[in-house]
Amino acid sequence: MKRAICLAGGGPAVGLSLGTLKRLHEEEDIRFDVWSLACIGAWLGIVWNQAEPGHEAETSEAFFRQIFRPDDVYDRFPIAAAFAPDYQASATNMVEFILDPASYRNLVVPAAIQEAWMDILRFAGDPSQWTQANFNSLLLNQVLAVNPLSRFVTSLMYKSKTRGLSRIYYPDSAFLQQIDFSRLSEPGRPVLYHNAYNLTDDRLELFSNKDGKYQHISAQTLCACSALPYIEEPVIMDGKTYCEGATVDTVNFEDLMRNHPDLDEVWVSRILDIKQVRKPENLYDALNNLVMLFAATTSEDDVKLFKHHVAKDYPDLRVIEIPVEFNITYDWSHSNLDHSMDEGYDAAAQVLAAYRQGRQLTPAESHAVSVLPMRPRRAKTAAGKT
Repeated sequence: MKRAICLAGGGPAVGLSLGTLKRLHEEEDIRFDVWSLACIGAWLGIVWNQAEPGHEAETSEAFFRQIFRPDDVYDRFPIAAAFAPDYQASATNMVEFILDPASYRNLVVPAAIQEAWMDILRFAGDPSQWTQANFNSLLLNQVLAVNPLSRFVTSLMYKSKTRGLSRIYYPDSAFLQQIDFSRLSEPGRPVLYHNAYNLTDDRLELFSNKDGKYQHISAQTLCACSALPYIEEPVIMDGKTYCEGATVDTVNFEDLMRNHPDLDEVWVSRILDIKQVRKPENLYDALNNLVMLFAATTSEDDVKLFKHHVAKDYPDLRVIEIPVEFNITYDWSHSNLDHSMDEGYDAAAQVLAAYRQGRQLTPAESHAVSVLPMRPRRAKTAAGKT
């Protein structure tokens, strides 16, 4: 039996895949020869497979627990521990922008200022225009947009060389040095793939630990595969710029079958679903929605498309999808990590029960797994098992 597992992206929902792996790993006859990974799924797959044999689950949980924050800390600082801005580079970029004569070009646009004053006078003399919408538009377009100081500050924010809110790749990062990438090449380790999008050449690229057709997986390629634009800076490799590839191809389904047409089973953990998205209460929620709305629908569509092609071209291949839990949040908090791991564990248990009966979960059963109410955290035994 040759099996592959696909771990998709989903940031703070990674606990779902971690819980799934913990449950699957308890079955001695279920191991995966091929791992197809993207974004946070690549981090999980690589951390899991570089761990000492028999310690995969605890090593992975400890690694991700340091990225998530304790709930009381996260409550008033809702930022993952790995998302640190590059303060030094940002300061350098700011100084370079201020010292660059080109930064002062077009700060004063006389024609625009004159037109703005005329608009302000017309607005002041026409009470029928005094509405909230019109006032906000006036403040943006007739005051801030033409004021030289606000123009300079805005261009400093958006047009200096800072290219992301945070930076994750540093060659000397203690965080990355926790991962022993050399272990991925040891005999007995499975074949791993992850993707990243090459912005320079406009193409999706794969990286692997053992497949010689692709560049070798490293700390740099791993950071490139999760460099979500605006959130994280892109990564430069060999003079080319890379960003996250998960929003282009969820977990490289096409290449998976091209490289391994002899697969018997493909297990899929996609972790994101549109039903997880909630109405925003603040800018923090709104930013999560901006990212997750697209990612959730893309991953769901990619899985549907993959199943369609499998039914047509690989009728003997079994695709086993882990149901996605709806009752999680996108918080980088310990409670969300714990809850997500429990839900992923339980979802995998339901899938395994059906698998042992020689069948897959029906759509109704999958839905029932996804919408179960939040359950209390399972207690652990002294051996660390639930």
